[in-house]
This record gives sequence, structure tokens and C-alpha cells, in this order.
Amino acid sequence: MQNKITQLFGIQYPIVQGGMIWTSGWRLASAVSNAGGLGLIGAGSMYPEVLREHILKCQKATDKPFGVNIPMLYPDIDKLIDIIIAMGVKIVFTSAGNPKTWTSHLQKNGIIVVHVVSSLKFALKSQEAGVDAIVAEGFEAGGHNGRDETTTLTLIPSVKEKIKTPLIAAGGIATGRAMLATMILGADGVQVGSRFVASDEASSHHLFKEKVIETTEGETHLTLKELVPVRLLKNKFYNDVQAAYNRGATVEELKQVLGRARAKRGMFEGDMDEGELEIGQVSTLIHDIKPAAQIIEDMIREFTEAKDSLDQL
Repeated sequence: MQNKITQLFGIQYPIVQGGMIWTSGWRLASAVSNAGGLGLIGAGSMYPEVLREHILKCQKATDKPFGVNIPMLYPDIDKLIDIIIAMGVKIVFTSAGNPKTWTSHLQKNGIIVVHVVSSLKFALKSQEAGVDAIVAEGFEAGGHNGRDETTTLTLIPSVKEKIKTPLIAAGGIATGRAMLATMILGADGVQVGSRFVASDEASSHHLFKEKVIETTEGETHLTLKELVPVRLLKNKFYNDVQAAYNRGATVEELKQVLGRARAKRGMFEGDMDEGELEIGQVSTLIHDIKPAAQIIEDMIREFTEAKDSLDQL
């Protein structure tokens, strides 16, 4: 299955694993890369020396391409960039910031740069910045998201209509059928996050993985737009946030409710009550925990079957 994305990254399938905080360490990234996709180390939850360790272990675990995802709001991003360059990482996904800030510097050091956006406006800015590919992420996605609530079904064709840069769809994609649908809409590949949370190799806590596969319709919600929008599973912490809204909390009061290290507490340490549990709407379609390689195999088989059935219409 060769196209713009597989050729750009040197991979077998146009499937990119989301670089999710507290979930996407070297085990998951190397497993996805070994299975023919592009694995990403999620650096947003890592101190610089922790990132160095994960890169080193990933390099030992796979001889396939892999990358690092960096939220540009990270306070020590310059240190992360220095480590990435020094250790010879060849692919970087950036998000939550201005793509002009680091794109040219990374590219001058031989690194492919992909930027994640949630709107056509920022897709155009990314293209102007000269990124090598763009991830357009719809409102359905888990974790930090766009304020405009544009769905993947609408976002992908609107971005495709205006840009020439290779396009990767994200948000609500956990099956081969969804992969085919977004590629029919104009995407050259897909980025998959929530499905890989419920994988054997994900570093997320087993209680969080089990919570994900138990999720039913309506159990996630995009909230905290006044700070940084984030899609969460509903739990006690979520209810505390909603109670703060109901009493007319200020931005400062919302920050106090959020506190520090909420995502680590929930997703990594397994506090299902007080932790921040970031996951996408597509969690309702995730019913089991299995190896990353099996997830990719299932997606490609379903993609092929769905494509063949369309060809017969």
C-alpha cells in the first residue's frame, strides 16, 4: 500500500500512531513501527533525559522509522529538540503552537516535520511554514483538541480542498472502515490514537485501558476550553469541573480545579476518580486490549475488505 505518506516516512502502511502523553512510550512506538506503521514517542509527558532514554530504547527495539511528537507548549522544548537532533531522530510531529517556530530548524537538520491542526486556518499556516505533512484532527479526537468542534467528516475535505501538502486524518479513526472513509474524503493516511491506548504495549495504566473498553456512548466530553480544550471520560474529576462551571467559576478557579499532573494521575497511575482521563469518542468501538501489531493487521484487513466491497457496487 504505497502512497505519499508511506513514501514520505518509508513505512509499509499509511497508519501513524498518535504520540499521546503517558501512553506512547518506546514499547508502543517500536511495536507499531515493527508492524508497518509509524510509531511515535509522546514527548509531552517526558523530561528531556527521559525522552533520551525512550529514543535509545526505541532505536534498539526497531530498525524501522519512528518519530517523536512534541507539544510546542512544552516549557523545555528547546532541550527536547536538541536531544532529538543529537540522537538522529528523523521524524517529528509538532502540535499546539506556531509551526514556523521550529520547522525550518528541524528540516535543516534532516528531519521530516509534520504539524497537527484542528482547522483549515491552521492547516494553511502550516503549509505556509513549509511542513512536510499535516495532520488534520477532528473534534471526535481524545486529549487536547480544537475549540471550533469541527468534525473529521467536515474537516478533512475542507482542508484537502485548499492545501497541496500531504494530509493525514485524525479523530474518530479506530477501524479499517474509518481509515477508508477518511482517505476517500482526501486524506493520504491516518493517525490513530485511542485504539492504541487499549494495546498491550501502551504505557497507560491497565485500569485506564479497561475503562476505555467499557466506555459507552456519551461518556466523553470536550471541556476546559477556557484553558486548553480537552476531551475527557466522565468521572469524579470531570463532574468537579462541571460543578465549577455551574457555579460560574473564573479561569483562575478552573485552573485550581485542574491542579497539576491530573493526566499522569489518571492515565498513568490509574486513579479513575481524581485523574484526567483523555480519550476519543471512538472509544465506544474499542472492545478489547490487544497487541499493536494485531490492531494494525485488523485495520488493514478491514480496510481491504471495505474497499473491495465498494469496488463491487
